[in-house]
Amino acid sequence: MAKLGLSLLLLCSILYIAAARNSADTSFIKASCRITRYPVLCFQCLSGYASTIRQSDRQLALMALSVSLSRARSAAVFSSNLTKVRGLKPREHQAVRDCIENMSDTVDRLSHSVQELGHTGKAVSQDFMWHMSNVQTWVSAALTDENTCLDGFAGRVMEGNVKTAVRLRVVEVAQVTSNALALINRFAEKQRH
Repeated sequence: MAKLGLSLLLLCSILYIAAARNSADTSFIKASCRITRYPVLCFQCLSGYASTIRQSDRQLALMALSVSLSRARSAAVFSSNLTKVRGLKPREHQAVRDCIENMSDTVDRLSHSVQELGHTGKAVSQDFMWHMSNVQTWVSAALTDENTCLDGFAGRVMEGNVKTAVRLRVVEVAQVTSNALALINRFAEKQRH
């Protein structure tokens, strides 16, 4: 009976420590997300990765970038599938094709950024800043690509279901990419000091 009681006490202690750790990690994410343009979306996207992020600015930036890459890939696939839909107007078809190209560029830039951010763990001073500069440039360019995708649907002539569907996905990608860039900038700034 004493062994059972000791085992239960040990189990409860472990669960309490794990919950406290997760709570601290989640609080870190919530506080970090406050600096982003879309803090609620930031927290929603990243809180599920609290045990991976822990309280690491580098892991937070890397995970935010990975979320952005995942959403960009999904939007690229969705856009690609739209070209197979019958009944698209010629302008819609061209806007979707342009968007596919832009989202493909976004995926490439974010993929490179994830890899480059991975190199920062081994880099020191000048090398670190060079890697971070690359990441910041590529993520900024990805944001531009996402906005350019939406430009193809400008004007009243383009109003409709296709524009709405593409816009929903690309805006979300742009928002998570914006959040990732804010967290990347924060990480880089902390490392400078």
